[in-house]
Amino acid sequence: MENNIEYEVDERDIEYQRQADKAWLARIYQPKGSGPFPTIVDVHGGAWHNGDRTNNAGIDRALAAKGIVVAALDFRQPPEAGYPASICDLNLAIRWLKAHAAEFNGTTSVGAFGNSSGGHQVVLSALRPRHAPYSALQLPNHPEIDASLAYVIAGWPVICPLYRFHFAKEFNREEHIKAHIDYWRTEEAMAEGSPQTIIEKDAQVDLSPILMLLKANDKNHPLEMQERFIASYRKRGGAIEVHTFDGLPEHRMVPSPSQPETMRVIDTITAFIRRQTA
Repeated sequence: MENNIEYEVDERDIEYQRQADKAWLARIYQPKGSGPFPTIVDVHGGAWHNGDRTNNAGIDRALAAKGIVVAALDFRQPPEAGYPASICDLNLAIRWLKAHAAEFNGTTSVGAFGNSSGGHQVVLSALRPRHAPYSALQLPNHPEIDASLAYVIAGWPVICPLYRFHFAKEFNREEHIKAHIDYWRTEEAMAEGSPQTIIEKDAQVDLSPILMLLKANDKNHPLEMQERFIASYRKRGGAIEVHTFDGLPEHRMVPSPSQPETMRVIDTITAFIRRQTA
């Protein structure tokens, strides 16, 4: 991945799993070049219950133009299925991407990007790549591949769902309250699937390097929640790099030179991936 090359990008949808005769798709953003290019999955936000693989198209195209293969995922969401269905889908998608990365001129060492609830899901997946309830879906012909992640980029993640649920109730944020209940059902599940709880209490965790991207004055993802996790991750021995950005759009960021902070997001992600894959 050369620092200053801008690549043309191919985009196409590929089925990464089939359940009950329904195809689940990954949109592949592939730089036009021989590679091998760093390879990541993209997990969109939407409070665990809305959005699709096109949510982060602007970000994914910008990263691919920098020489990164991106597989943006569709996955099960309420009302179809709640926790942990989307984590099972992500676990399988990571394994699928490792098995097929060479077809996209990508590396078999795979990272992940996710924003908001997607940020939560990529960190959770990284902490527990071989957790039996998450790795229940079979990858045909490749039982030897696990879902471990080489690195994680978490954009303004809901890093502790239980904290954010209580925050939403305190400020009467009805949309967030409903989203939490639709996906998690119970506060016990919110705690069980919280990276904060896991990093404090689980005996065995994977500690992938994390890049955390935060929004200044973020009203949806409290800074106290983020700072608590950052401190806990470092205390556990994990490497976590943190950058804060001002004035980013609330939804569906499309990087543009007219919004310099959006370009700084892409440059920060790209530099982090280069360091992890050097």
